[in-house]
Amino acid sequence: MSCQKIVNLIFMEPNDVIKAQLMTARDLERTLQRMARQIVEMFDLDETRSGSFGLIGMQSRGVFIASRLEKIIQTITGSAVPLGILDATMYRDDFRMRLKQPVVRETKIDFDIDGRDLVLVDDVLFTGRTTRAGLDALTDLGRPASVHFLVIVDRGLRELPIKADFVGRKIPTLPGEEVRVRIAEMDDQEGVWLVEHPTTPTT
Repeated sequence: MSCQKIVNLIFMEPNDVIKAQLMTARDLERTLQRMARQIVEMFDLDETRSGSFGLIGMQSRGVFIASRLEKIIQTITGSAVPLGILDATMYRDDFRMRLKQPVVRETKIDFDIDGRDLVLVDDVLFTGRTTRAGLDALTDLGRPASVHFLVIVDRGLRELPIKADFVGRKIPTLPGEEVRVRIAEMDDQEGVWLVEHPTTPTT
């Protein structure tokens, strides 16, 4: 068995064929550091502003990315920022078609989002449907002052008018290609890979 096939079995999806590694673990850490500083600058975060700001990680890898960002922001500003977890599965417009038994994960936001500036965090932006579902889920929980969107990779091919405010890297893809973001806390591997896959889910 080739090394590539072994890697696929360990941390990729079944039938994935790796075309290229786009970001190493070091690249990903540098990207998170850069985006954390952009957030601090955009929202003028310091000890007095943390009460009007919050990070929301979308299940599943967005949760770990948001947690990493929170730690970096705390190091920069000296103050922790509220961190929440959001699952938007039941708000997707296609979940009945895609999933016979939808897997609903935890939503946990232990702070009032009304009047607060929020950054919604996910790993990959593709069609925009997952992002819209996240926005719908948030508006059911309150009325934030603003919602901004952060992703590690924007792979294009949008189906809805959704745009990320903070982007780690823009990677145009072709039909049949997918981008896999892997986070050590969840995958025991870290980095970003471009793969070929027989079927491309809508995300």
